[in-house]
Amino acid sequence: MSDPSAPRSFVLTVVANREEGNLSKEAIDTARHLVQGQSPVVLSEKEAVDISCCLPAENAISPETIRATLAPFRVDALLTRKRGRRKAVFTSDMDSTVLEGETPDAIIALRGRTAELKEIVTDARAKNATFAETMRRRIPLMANTTEEELQTILDGLKRADHIKEVVRTMKKNGALTALISGGFDWFTDRVAQEIGFDYAFANRLEWETGKLKGSLFEPVLGPENKAESLLQLCKERGVQTSAALAVGDGNNDIAMLSTAGLGVAWYADPKVKAVISTQINFTTMRTLLFAQGYPASEFVSE
Repeated sequence: MSDPSAPRSFVLTVVANREEGNLSKEAIDTARHLVQGQSPVVLSEKEAVDISCCLPAENAISPETIRATLAPFRVDALLTRKRGRRKAVFTSDMDSTVLEGETPDAIIALRGRTAELKEIVTDARAKNATFAETMRRRIPLMANTTEEELQTILDGLKRADHIKEVVRTMKKNGALTALISGGFDWFTDRVAQEIGFDYAFANRLEWETGKLKGSLFEPVLGPENKAESLLQLCKERGVQTSAALAVGDGNNDIAMLSTAGLGVAWYADPKVKAVISTQINFTTMRTLLFAQGYPASEFVSE
């Protein structure tokens, strides 16, 4: 063990998925040994602990090594700075993050044009097209979709477990919250209201005689716009980006996640995992609160 009198500038939060089993003593002991940490502080019995540890030195153990070592226990381990753990701004992606599915793809599938979508995606990758360029090619495939059909899609998508708990807890503690999506405003407006987000940012759909026109109002909200929205929220809240938490799964979330003081990759694409070291791969949205040092007793339940 390291010198117990040394400053403990970091904390490793270890979380298990309660639906899969309890957080084992072996997992805790392994995590503590990895970071030469102090005795664990329980955040939620048999679910989550904090382990204080020294400031990582050069060549110290990496987050990637920590994750790989603890992966057999199916726990998430998030290494964060102790100072400023509780965030004042929370931004989240929507598709495949708050919602367990991709609304744009669902619309195109409903129109029976998935084969055309695959061609567009393949061509876009080959040409290294931007998010906006690809979106402008995808949106015509959604023409003539009705609001009733969009509602059917939304009703069929499961919400991420405990996302309401995260938003309510952070708002109770003074945080500003926003849903920021490269998807569409029809969905974000409704999901944000349902979950309790303060704001929603997304691409704005054009309508004609009660059906989607197959076009968007410019500009297209892409990766950089997501990051800019986070900056705007931090400015409104009067805090630096170090006081922001962001969560997302896709490549278009990388800029937002990198801008936030605590950017968390949520069951993310490989490209995202390669860039964002703080990840949730096994557990639920509750981990976002544990990573900020909230004990379960302070969660605002759904």
